[in-house]
Amino acid sequence: MITRRQLLQGASVAGVAGFGLGGYALAEPFGTTVSRYSLTPPRWPQGLSLRVAVLSDLHACKPWMTAERIQGIVAQVNSLRPDCVMLLGDFVAGHSISRFSEPVPHREWADALGGLKAPLGVHAVLGNHDWWEDDVVQEREGGPTKAGIALQEAGITLHENTCLRLTKDGRAFWLAGLGDQWAFPRAGRMVFKGVDNLAATLEEANDDAPLILMVHEPDIFAGMPDRVSLTLAGHTHGGQVRLFGYAPVVPSKFGSRYVYGHVVERNRNLIVSGGLGCSGIPVRFGAPPEIVLIDLGV
Repeated sequence: MITRRQLLQGASVAGVAGFGLGGYALAEPFGTTVSRYSLTPPRWPQGLSLRVAVLSDLHACKPWMTAERIQGIVAQVNSLRPDCVMLLGDFVAGHSISRFSEPVPHREWADALGGLKAPLGVHAVLGNHDWWEDDVVQEREGGPTKAGIALQEAGITLHENTCLRLTKDGRAFWLAGLGDQWAFPRAGRMVFKGVDNLAATLEEANDDAPLILMVHEPDIFAGMPDRVSLTLAGHTHGGQVRLFGYAPVVPSKFGSRYVYGHVVERNRNLIVSGGLGCSGIPVRFGAPPEIVLIDLGV
């Protein structure tokens, strides 16, 4: 529900947004849809039915993504009764969006996410903004990050190039989380030093059970090996502003190739979440905030 105060605050930045998209573009960031996918990836074992809820790119800040709004999203996710919840990074607001907003303390947004419930747990990876927010982390080029600490203190399992074997109904699968690929910016456009190590992550999966991989940026999917049954990514915000289905700005070296939704390449599967928050400017248009719900093996 959008309050009168939130609409007034959104309207106050209409001139800054500069997209000329009207009040809808300012109101859209406050809604939350559920995008549903049903698929059986290659080599997925018969009889393994798994429901996964995915949240990405909250960019917690006031007034658009407050702790209270996150609590509402958490309640919505819990009502969907997922077997597992996966959080794909960018929990904090970026520097550019902070010009129009106020930060939400880490403990507040993390405690709100701590209300997520799923029998196979709540699992997270960090995004680029979770690394970029801390000048000390950037200087030493290493964690821990404030966001990562907050997640762990809230009881959420944080993955960084790690793999965990889980079972449902007596059938096993691997859940892996990749370190962020854009952790440390370098001079030049789209040049970064990451903390990702895909080879080491996959080596931890020591049997042939199917593997689901959480990543923040989707670009790594271009070279993804067949060992990975399904890759889940965020980062792009679905373009954040899409005009007649076209996203003029996508933070990816592949342009719109991995901007949003279910992508199948060479019989490999990727689902890119449109995310929940805003980055750069407090506007979303044609890319509404979403919870992603995936039913596998059904």
